[in-house]
Amino acid sequence: MGNFNHPLLQLSYALLIISSIPCAVSDIMNAYIINDYRKFIWIHKFGFLKDGHTSISLKDISWKSKNHTAQLNPSSIGFLVSERSSRSSIFNESMFNKDFCILSGNYVKVLFTFEKLTTNSSTYNFATSINEPGDYVLMFGNCQIEFELSMDIHIEMYNLKHGENDFLSAGETNLPMLYFLFFLIYTSFFIIWFFTCIKQRSIIIKIHIIMGALLLFKALAIICAFQDHVDVKKTGTSHGWDVAFDNFQFFKDILLFTVIVLIGNGWFLLKPYIQERDKKVLMIVLPLQLLENIAYAVLVEIGPITKDWFTWILFIYLIDILCCCAVFFTTSSSTKSLREASKKDGNAAKNLEKLILFKQFYMAVVGYLYFTRIGVLAIELMINYRYAWVRDAANEAASLAFYVFIFYNFKAIEGNPYFKIVEDEVEAIDKLLEEDLNSRL
Repeated sequence: MGNFNHPLLQLSYALLIISSIPCAVSDIMNAYIINDYRKFIWIHKFGFLKDGHTSISLKDISWKSKNHTAQLNPSSIGFLVSERSSRSSIFNESMFNKDFCILSGNYVKVLFTFEKLTTNSSTYNFATSINEPGDYVLMFGNCQIEFELSMDIHIEMYNLKHGENDFLSAGETNLPMLYFLFFLIYTSFFIIWFFTCIKQRSIIIKIHIIMGALLLFKALAIICAFQDHVDVKKTGTSHGWDVAFDNFQFFKDILLFTVIVLIGNGWFLLKPYIQERDKKVLMIVLPLQLLENIAYAVLVEIGPITKDWFTWILFIYLIDILCCCAVFFTTSSSTKSLREASKKDGNAAKNLEKLILFKQFYMAVVGYLYFTRIGVLAIELMINYRYAWVRDAANEAASLAFYVFIFYNFKAIEGNPYFKIVEDEVEAIDKLLEEDLNSRL
């Protein structure tokens, strides 16, 4: 869009093709195009069944050009849909054909053009049924980029099921049931963890409280996702539940990376305090997570209709990758340092059994982050759009498995060998870890 030769834009566009990030949960949406000259604009994605419908209402329509002698051809501007499988073909064609006009492309279905509009037109309404089921993307095309377009857009997309409007995409209509099931699981998980901590309150440490808060915010985020999808399914809008979800999801992500970093640095496997190195990692990861969550919430709300949306999507990916790299570094570094310490020092050798869990923890972190970032995208590409809920189910199942691993291995119970910390062992390991860190620097 715009200048397609920009390498950053090309990469971000390619990421969008395989991205599982939704444009918005709500399928009754209002969008605004302001002085936009892009060749085509991605607006919304929706999976239609056999009896699908879409309606588009436009108002405050206007266009202008710096070239006062230019004449607008109304048939060169309009709305269209294309199937998801055609996105890469459209992108390639637009990259290598300077005269590319998406409205005359081979992979699109034109809904309407501006032929019926005049310079005095201010509103326009269009409605149609989608007879061929598929996963469609609604787009706006402008084949005369010397003209800048402005308009307010109101869009409704839905499937008719049993005589009622279902505003959830075909592959997402089962998500409310899925989220409610996981809410029950995480609520039970939190209750069990809470009573375990009460029972073992004499030996719990601060990280157990942080882990409990993680479960609580995870459960709250999922119940908000459930209610959000229920409201969208019935009415097309989320009635504020998306805002509640974003807030709880933000705290959940912060707590999750905090737990991973603290355990990865051996906070309570090796020592009951945080080293300076650990603090630096947290100071990097947590602000980046804060930035990523805020940017993600804003982007989901506005959708790809906004200029530079794709570039910001790429920015979020880069932040997420940076956070993951920081986690990988700290866990692998701690594992290596502990292995070397166990060879050099007699007291530290007593902690060799802890190295086994450290390795297991590192592999679990790698598997979890890799699957939720890459594996989920692969699943979305492989499955039919009608089963898009499988992507979310796989993501939540992987998260649950990761949580179970961490909480089971680092639970507060008498006799857990990983909590047996002897003061001279702490001092010996601490000294060797510091020496190892200084030698690297």
